[in-house]
Amino acid sequence: MWIDMSEWKKVKIGEFLTEREGRFKPDDKRISKYQRLDKIDFSGNIHLSNKPTKTDMILVQPGDLVISGINVAKGAITVYQGEEPVCATIHYSSYTFDSSKVDLGYFKFFVKSAAFIAAMQKQVKGSIKTEIKSKHLLALEISIPDLQTQKKIVKEISSQLDKTEQLSIEIAKQKSYAKQLRQNILQEAIEGKLTADWRKQHPVQKGNPDYDAEALFEKIQAEKSETKSSKKTVAPITKDEIPFEIPAGWKWVRLGDISLFSSAGKSFNCESREAIGDEWGIIKTSAITSGVFVESENKFYSKKCNNDVQTKIQMGDFLFCRASGSKGLAGRSCVVEKISSNLLLSDKSIRIELAQGISKSLVNMLNNSQYGENYRLSLGTNKSTSMNNLTREQILNFRIPLPPTAEQKEIVARVEQHLQTITQLETQIATRETTTKQLMQSILKDAFGEGIDG
Repeated sequence: MWIDMSEWKKVKIGEFLTEREGRFKPDDKRISKYQRLDKIDFSGNIHLSNKPTKTDMILVQPGDLVISGINVAKGAITVYQGEEPVCATIHYSSYTFDSSKVDLGYFKFFVKSAAFIAAMQKQVKGSIKTEIKSKHLLALEISIPDLQTQKKIVKEISSQLDKTEQLSIEIAKQKSYAKQLRQNILQEAIEGKLTADWRKQHPVQKGNPDYDAEALFEKIQAEKSETKSSKKTVAPITKDEIPFEIPAGWKWVRLGDISLFSSAGKSFNCESREAIGDEWGIIKTSAITSGVFVESENKFYSKKCNNDVQTKIQMGDFLFCRASGSKGLAGRSCVVEKISSNLLLSDKSIRIELAQGISKSLVNMLNNSQYGENYRLSLGTNKSTSMNNLTREQILNFRIPLPPTAEQKEIVARVEQHLQTITQLETQIATRETTTKQLMQSILKDAFGEGIDG
């Protein structure tokens, strides 16, 4: 699709968009009867809710063009088609638009293009910040063709993007399938189905911790009595708490039953940069929440450690995120497989030492699975609008279907083998997704160019 841009006119976006004025406090009675715009997805669909917020609000009238300042370049832009006004946080902006100067479909495509990104970077004299403000958007000077040509471009782009949209839908299905496959394998492992054939060849041996979880449990309780382990006890698991049947030779326990010690870090005054060399850093929650320890996710604390060495993170540590500003991440865990930096626990992280005979890898898999997430959801820990928290007691109360030691090792080996195959599948899907996005940008580049001249 070749387009002659020589006849296009330069205009400021403010010539065809007019921001709707007015800002309201979230408890303002004038907007209390209206629903709140929760989000605009990347397909331009509006999602409403009645969630409370502490952020100032704007009012969106029916027919307004609504833009997400954070995700506009990803497609979070639409016309509100409701029958009565809605309110939105100030992270959105609302506009009336002059349809005699600009085709709305044309403008939607434009803000997804490299030309829009280039123009915004030029406008803000540096790089685009996390959020695009109306003052930058309205002052932006762009080149546009006449209205008839705009409509022609929209028709051509729509025809070509229909093909990429079908690819995107198929990729989304593949991603969902891979995610479900991963969860299915973990659930089969949790319920003992993954190693059913192994148990036939290795029957329960009463009194042997390697082949009898009851014996393993008793051994751990004896170990805890002989050591200076945590004095805190967890409540026995009742029949009503058991979510599914487990194989013979397994036992329902709580994380606290198989833990010797737990320790937490403190709150430190840190710089935002990463610690380097022999410097000391404090881990962020993002060092833990992916399920794999990410050493680089830390903040510089000090040139020297002073008296905080007892909370230094070591190889093999089993870490939990106690609090997170992102929903669903509080309570996730990781095992430190590799570390070379001087890093300390933060006040939002907990280290738990498991007893001998318990696989950290297995408990980590259980905790980060859908089963573990369902436990945390049952606690109602995702209701906060700012920080989602778990207490140490809630973490230690997590119910675990415990296999004997030998079967734990077999489960971990089999799960890792299956997940390796799924990871390869996910890599292939990610490659297809990247190719599809590149194809979409190529189509938009043909229509709008790479940037704004002048």
